[in-house]
Amino acid sequence: MQYTKLGNTDLEVSRICLGCMGFGNAAAGQHSWTVDETASREIIKHALTQGINFFDTAIAYQSGTSEEYLGRALRDYAARDEVVVATKFLPRSTQEIKAGVTGQEHIAKQLDMSLQHLGMDYVDLYIYHMWDYQTDIYDILDGLTQQVKAGKVRYIGIANCYAYQLAKANALAAKEGFAPFVSVQNHYNLLFREEEREMAKLCAEDNIAMTPYSALASGRLARRPGEMSKRLAEDSYAKLKYDGTAEADEKIILRVAELADTYGVSMTEIALAWLLTKVTAPVAGATKRHHIDGAVKAVELELAKADIAYLEECYIPHKLVGVMAQNTESGNKKEQVWMKNAPQGMQ
Repeated sequence: MQYTKLGNTDLEVSRICLGCMGFGNAAAGQHSWTVDETASREIIKHALTQGINFFDTAIAYQSGTSEEYLGRALRDYAARDEVVVATKFLPRSTQEIKAGVTGQEHIAKQLDMSLQHLGMDYVDLYIYHMWDYQTDIYDILDGLTQQVKAGKVRYIGIANCYAYQLAKANALAAKEGFAPFVSVQNHYNLLFREEEREMAKLCAEDNIAMTPYSALASGRLARRPGEMSKRLAEDSYAKLKYDGTAEADEKIILRVAELADTYGVSMTEIALAWLLTKVTAPVAGATKRHHIDGAVKAVELELAKADIAYLEECYIPHKLVGVMAQNTESGNKKEQVWMKNAPQGMQ
């Protein structure tokens, strides 16, 4: 495994971040394909033995059970100061807004619940899961900075945002003495490269770490067209994101398969090796032990420049999908995106 600094921090992270959205009680959350605690523990333990020290979860993943599974496994298998743990908080709910709960109060409440789930005193990276158009960014940054000063958070990150929002937020942080966002976790892979328009350039200039999710396009970049898995069959949210461009994407997937044959490796290794040339640490999910192995091997795979260009050649611009498409200023605010997945008491 290779390690690198997470942007402008002293956090030394593995080049692969284990995404924990696939862990949790399937009966309690939004996904039917997640794995139970026994399987989750085995995967987390294997990740640690393979050198992965960077773990990403969220309070919204399976109603907080992903955090619980991760926290218990890390307590049993790792020393706290040897791992980097990231989790995320949701925007204020409609009920909180009506009740007058401030952004600062909301962050404190969500963080305390996440720490309780994880069984930890602090998180290394606390991530603003998506832009809250109903809460001023001053209140968000103030609330996060209070938690940094309290020792409950080491650094803060952001996800599902536009480059202008990240630039605006960090400019305000610099002006007011707030903690800045040190990382961004957005949707980025070979099938969805819209981050290259502005976000990648901003992050490169300001040394903001890119830790993208959906690194394998919900498994589409790991399988040849026609090959199925439980997630490909059941993940309706991923279908919403990718089915609309399936014909154009298939050309890229076939090239990934072709290069996998040429290099004598898996498609996972090709797709992640490409992404590793662009970002700090992709968030790679795993619901089986061998998913870890493919991700780890990708770190050592060096693609020829001609092959990188070959993978990129077929890409066509895509419309925004998923959280970025749903979470808009003019969108329906009766129920915030993903709020229904929050643990009881947060909705």
